[in-house]
Amino acid sequence: MDKYILDTNLFFNMGSGLNMGRDTETVVKNITQLIKKNKTIGSVIFFMPPCIIDEFLSFFENKNQSFINDFLSQITIKSPDYHKININGTIFYDLIEDVRNRNYRGLTISEEEISSAGELMMGKQKTDKRGFQTTIGPVIKKFRERYRQATRLGFLDSVADLDLIMLAKEQDGFLVSSDEGVLKWGRRFGVKETPASIFASKLNN
Repeated sequence: MDKYILDTNLFFNMGSGLNMGRDTETVVKNITQLIKKNKTIGSVIFFMPPCIIDEFLSFFENKNQSFINDFLSQITIKSPDYHKININGTIFYDLIEDVRNRNYRGLTISEEEISSAGELMMGKQKTDKRGFQTTIGPVIKKFRERYRQATRLGFLDSVADLDLIMLAKEQDGFLVSSDEGVLKWGRRFGVKETPASIFASKLNN
């Protein structure tokens, strides 16, 4: 029996390659029907950790819509049992080294953007708050974008991401995600994966 661990981004990232609808509601409904079809023949189980469910629900203003409840009724909600999962210690050395390098890159970017802001304001007369925000705004925006790229892209930046990987490892299931960081570290932990682009076709076979 195949087991699939689903990530939140499948339902909200229309560029994930899932190709099951042009909006979130349609994607959720189509995935629900796909799950029902496969559960009827008893060939698969679909999992989501509780923190991923919370993340999923946070995108909806009205969380009690029928299509949401229908989807959740088909999912097995389970946390990974961390006490029973053995992890190679070298992975944590790699993880700590990655954190260290990302922090350093973030610090370097901060210094560069602060310098840019200082240069931008040099020689300017004292201005009002609105004028200051107008001048400094583009620098802050650029800093946020660069900082995110340096510290978060391709990395595990939440406990929810780690739960996905640990649950996939515990269940020997297929991790289904379009998150670059989740997939990258899932491979380091040795879990199986199913690309979002072939998820539907695999289940329809």
